[in-house]
Amino acid sequence: MRVLVIGCNGQLGSALMGVLGRRDDAALLGIDYPDIDITDPASVEAVFGDFHPDVVINCAAYTAVDEAESNEEAALRVNGLGPNIVAEQCRRADAWLVHVSTDYVFDGSATTPYGEDAEPSPASAYGRTKLAGDRAVQELLPYSHYLVRTAWLYGLQGSNFVKTMLRLESERDTVSVVTDQRGQPTYAGDLAEQVVLLVERHPAAGTFHGTNSGEASWYDFTREIFRLAGADPDRVLPTTSEEFVRPAPRPAYSVLGHDAWSAVGIPEMRPWQDALAAAFADGISP
Repeated sequence: MRVLVIGCNGQLGSALMGVLGRRDDAALLGIDYPDIDITDPASVEAVFGDFHPDVVINCAAYTAVDEAESNEEAALRVNGLGPNIVAEQCRRADAWLVHVSTDYVFDGSATTPYGEDAEPSPASAYGRTKLAGDRAVQELLPYSHYLVRTAWLYGLQGSNFVKTMLRLESERDTVSVVTDQRGQPTYAGDLAEQVVLLVERHPAAGTFHGTNSGEASWYDFTREIFRLAGADPDRVLPTTSEEFVRPAPRPAYSVLGHDAWSAVGIPEMRPWQDALAAAFADGISP
């Protein structure tokens, strides 16, 4: 199996490189911008022509959620046009595509977990652009794609919420964190393992929610980060989203359901608390 990981330097991409790199039954190529530009058909075609992948995992995205509100055209090029170009190359090469998406395709108005078949209704520019890419993949590769939505992702590489809270813990006496947004903290290492397992099991094409199980508010999440860091969780103070107004609306509820995993005989990912403890054991730091 020849696996191409696009966006290999990001949180999930680097975790995938680690998981796949430990295997001896896969030829692996990790690539990132500027060595590939997914908005340029010639760039993508050249990489495919050199490597001839059987499976492509696309982790590349425009993830500046707030900046997308004022620069939606740029975000759409990467998040909408880019996946279209990658999917078209996969179609020509007869390769499967794993495309990574987001909870932001939902508006956050639900009160129970979003099923994999829930109708998207993005409330932000970022969500709209990601949905455009999702639909391009589904239309171009109806029988040879996996759409994997994730949320609240953190990993050993790059910037993320866990690293920010660890830094703030060392700099401030207290940290105020919102209690009125709920989701699923998700460890990139766990998601990488789950994606590779999905490729191995190779069920029919479809949508899967790649998040750790359980749910939490950002406040709950931060208290657990402090506890695992050996700090007093009571230094984390509750607040509301009204106190942290940002350009892009955040989903108030972005818990994702996991029924698609059990339908294909794959266990859902472990509870977020266990995954966070594993990230600390793996050496996550500011």
